[in-house]
Amino acid sequence: MKPLPALQARLLRTFGDFVAPGGSRGALLILIYHRVLAEPDPLLPDEPDASAFAAQMDVLSAVCNVLPLLEATERLQRGALPPRAACITFDDGYANNYSVAGPILRARKLPATVFVATGYTNNARRMFNDTVIESVRRAPSILDLTALELPRFELHDDTARARAVVTLLRALRYLDPSQRLTRAEEIAEHVGAALPNDLMMSEQQVRGLDSFGIAVGAHTVTHPILKNVEAAFAEREIAASKATLEAITAAPVPLFAYPNGRPKQDYDSSHVALVRKAGFKAAVSTAFGAAGRSADLLQLPRMLPWDPTAFRYSLRLLWTYRDCIPETA
Repeated sequence: MKPLPALQARLLRTFGDFVAPGGSRGALLILIYHRVLAEPDPLLPDEPDASAFAAQMDVLSAVCNVLPLLEATERLQRGALPPRAACITFDDGYANNYSVAGPILRARKLPATVFVATGYTNNARRMFNDTVIESVRRAPSILDLTALELPRFELHDDTARARAVVTLLRALRYLDPSQRLTRAEEIAEHVGAALPNDLMMSEQQVRGLDSFGIAVGAHTVTHPILKNVEAAFAEREIAASKATLEAITAAPVPLFAYPNGRPKQDYDSSHVALVRKAGFKAAVSTAFGAAGRSADLLQLPRMLPWDPTAFRYSLRLLWTYRDCIPETA
């Protein structure tokens, strides 16, 4: 992605001032990322590498006013946002948020928030989805999982491996958390290869995010789909993640992200009530759009632009301000 020419950037900001003028008519655009890779990875084709992410951040800072998420939510509520207000967020707590994204953001003085699933910050620093991904990466050219009541895959190239990952994650994602983990480990055992155990941030890295200007938010303990677990379990996951992160950082953690995050499908109004009860001031979903002043601060929408050129990327950012939704579950 090449940088925006100065004239283009100026014209885009003018358009942005029209669709998101700030103040009482302001809107908040919240970007969502997961990983920022050191190098491109064919099994993670939707995840930017360092070069792509740096280019995206240059475009974002050229056309938007980037704020810390907590400050932005408070200003949204007061009707005091600047024009073209935006925030940067990451879900899950991958170690590359610290090692790769952190220096890129610090060099550009861009604030961000990382939502950490606290169950993976110690010894088990690999989520179930990464157990699947890393198993498929190391599998032989024929991966026959029929004994596990899963498909047989022919993995003759990276494209086939990426498709196998998608198929397996679809099969596992909505299982009970313990069953989901067990099934992922069964796949790993079938492949029989050693898998990395340092994919998620350590507690020391979580504490070090502040040095990059990155805030810490909660994302449950084990990343369950909240609608698929008992209410008491969901409440423990929400409250415990907040308490654990506050112990790690010795600071309040007022921000939360719903796992998977689709309203009504992954969480509902009962979970919003649990987030409120736990003392969070704002929470983000994965509903697409921007947040207008009437948005529920405990269900803020987010978006991820994917366009390959700087102009189209920035235009998608700015056009999303028109999609202001007061999303409720």
